[in-house]
Amino acid sequence: MELSTQTLFHLTPSFSSFSSTSNSLLLLRSNNTSPFKKSNYSLNLSSHIHLSHHYHINNSSPFTVSASSSSSVAVGTENDHLPAELKVTQIEQPNSTVKLHVEVPPLVCQDCYKRVIVEFTKQAKIPGFRPGKSVPESILVGYVGSKNVKKATIESILRRTLSHAMASVTGKALQDSVRIATKFSEMEETYSSLGSLRYDVIVDVAPEIKWISDNAHRNLKVVVEIDSDIDAQKTFEQEFRRRYKSLGALKVVTDRGLQIGDVAVIDISATTIDQDESNIKNIPSAESKGFNFDTEDGDNVLPGFLDSIIGIGRGETKSFPLVFPENWKQENLRGVHALFTVECKELFYRDLPELDDSIADKLISGCTTVDQVKELLLQRCLEVEQTAKEQATDNAILNQLSKMVEIDIPESLFEEQGRQLYGASLLEIQAKMTLNEQQLASLSSPKAVNEYLHHQKDNITNLIKQNLAVGDVYRRENLQVATEELVKEVENSIVEFKRQNQEYDEERVKEQVQEILEGAKVLEWLREHAEIQYVTK
Repeated sequence: MELSTQTLFHLTPSFSSFSSTSNSLLLLRSNNTSPFKKSNYSLNLSSHIHLSHHYHINNSSPFTVSASSSSSVAVGTENDHLPAELKVTQIEQPNSTVKLHVEVPPLVCQDCYKRVIVEFTKQAKIPGFRPGKSVPESILVGYVGSKNVKKATIESILRRTLSHAMASVTGKALQDSVRIATKFSEMEETYSSLGSLRYDVIVDVAPEIKWISDNAHRNLKVVVEIDSDIDAQKTFEQEFRRRYKSLGALKVVTDRGLQIGDVAVIDISATTIDQDESNIKNIPSAESKGFNFDTEDGDNVLPGFLDSIIGIGRGETKSFPLVFPENWKQENLRGVHALFTVECKELFYRDLPELDDSIADKLISGCTTVDQVKELLLQRCLEVEQTAKEQATDNAILNQLSKMVEIDIPESLFEEQGRQLYGASLLEIQAKMTLNEQQLASLSSPKAVNEYLHHQKDNITNLIKQNLAVGDVYRRENLQVATEELVKEVENSIVEFKRQNQEYDEERVKEQVQEILEGAKVLEWLREHAEIQYVTK
């Protein structure tokens, strides 16, 4: 591995990485960005729970009834009057889940049976009887098969009663979370022996948000850690120097050793230092061949490394001990005593042009003076610093919110959010590299998704808690999104979808834009009312 990216260096971000962020709502956000910041909108991450009692059920012909266990069923919309009342017992379950034990009386079952017989009569083509004409029930059942009639009746019962059974959780049930827990074979047995039907329905409901104290969000105290690497003045000086150095020519040093400002081509190797010589090991991540080392990057290198090679000449080799600091990014190297060996293969100095207005246009196209270049660069760095500060503030607020609420998260909501995050990650991968069909299939497999959900459980859980807390603050404080702002952002999003030739659902786009704008409004409110302390790390 190259020394510059693994072991020796703590790299600072280059100025080129601070390009301005698009305002498009379609941009995927990275894991360290606020889900509500206007410059980092995402239509992939929904911050609302979608509540509904409008479900779907298999409305197929009774001739094509499935004999499956019916482990997952969506609710029908048929709300016709039942000839008798259902008995529904609601049982609270962990993870914001409710079990509904449904008892369908014989009168309802018999009514459904009659409807099935009528339907079979209309569709069955029985020899000797004209289609649609009355057929003796015994002949019809014998022709169709009693098992098929029974299965069709049970499905008819489910179709007619499920929406009635769900009445107690209307407005609270999470979309696509309804499933029948009772096996189909058990329902068949109950229906055959008692002429009635019993089944259990499991449904996830909107979780209750419990704050650690009343109005906790009004007393928010946040400590925001700001990375010293984003300091505008420091970044400006580094970027100006980088641009200036790029105009110089590298020339071979022949009459002296390495000095600050030089560039050396070096081979590096390292081993651990141990009194027990049999325990000495190479440090592969600290090895590099033909590494171009710019001495002006000395602040980012392993402490003591630059000082140890100052004065080294072309063709010379130096060995010296160094200790990796306890705060080193690679945990396995913290506190390790190492012996470095460095061979200088080539040595160059920069022949830089005069720093005057004649090179201004080369530093930034269109500039006529060096002062103009510096002013423009500093302004860009200040904008980047402000954006990073705002981003860090939003992240700190959201992290604090997640610690101030207790939420029993239902499994369906966790999986929905996790799958959306995984889908966003997969799109980012596809944007960076070309995947063949086999690679894409592997990354899209249930195994890959489940592994992601497992490894990212804490992150997904915190994101859900943040989103739900934000939504609760929006309602508590009666915040509003201006209609004209919503219309404008929806139009911008649709334009972007069309530009990329992507399909979209306008209502869904509007819904998600609404959610994002609401989140941005909450963060704005929280920044104004929170007690925020900034510390540099």
